[in-house]
Amino acid sequence: MTAKRAQQDAVVLASLPHVTFDGWGMAALKRGATDAGLAEADAEILFPGGAKAAIAHFIDLSDRLMIEDFATHDISKLKHREKIALIVRLRLQRWTAQRDAIRRALALAPLPSMAGSALQGWYSTVDVMWKTIGDKSIDFSFYTKRALLAGVYGSTLLYWLNDKSADCEASWVFLDRRIDNVMQIPKLRARVMERLERLPLARRVSAHLTTIVQGRPSVPK
Repeated sequence: MTAKRAQQDAVVLASLPHVTFDGWGMAALKRGATDAGLAEADAEILFPGGAKAAIAHFIDLSDRLMIEDFATHDISKLKHREKIALIVRLRLQRWTAQRDAIRRALALAPLPSMAGSALQGWYSTVDVMWKTIGDKSIDFSFYTKRALLAGVYGSTLLYWLNDKSADCEASWVFLDRRIDNVMQIPKLRARVMERLERLPLARRVSAHLTTIVQGRPSVPK
C-alpha cells in the first residue's frame, strides 16, 4: 500500500463520525484529517474532488476490507449461496456503527455530479464479491450474475440501514430470502422454456427462425 493510500484510508475512517453531522464535504474531511494526525490542508490534497473522491475511496476501502474479512473464514464446506450470503453480510456488518454516513452517501448518489461514480462503485463492489468467492465465469452469465447480485445487495443494504433488530439479525434473514428468490430464477426460466417448447406454435416459429438463420427461408404453416 502506498503512503498516499494509507493516508486516504486514515482520513476517510476518521471522517465517518463527522460525516454524520457535516455530510460528505470538506468540513468533515478536514476534521478527519486532524483526527488522523494530519493537517487540515492535507484533506484537500488527498481528496481534490471533495465528496465524490472521498465516497469513491470509501467504497474502494470497504471492498478491500471485505476481501480481508472474507479471507478469515473457512469456506471449503460452504455452498455457493452460502458464500454469497457470507460476503454480503461481511460487507455490511463492519459498518453498522457508521450507517448514518452511508445514508449520507446514498443521498448524494442521484446528483448528476455523482451518478457515474455511484454506478461505477456499485458495479465494482458486486464484481469484487463474485471474484472473491471464486467466480471465474467469462460468458454471458458473467453479467447476469452481477446484475442479480446487485439487486440482492442493494435491497439488503436498504433494509439493513433501517434495521433495529439485535445485531441486525433481521437483515440476514432478509438476505437469505432474497438469495432464495434469486436462486429460483434459472429454474423458473427453464420451466417456462420447456412449456413453450411444447406448444405447436412455438415449435413452428422456432423451426422458421432456424431456417432463416441457415439461409433457407420458409413460411410457418
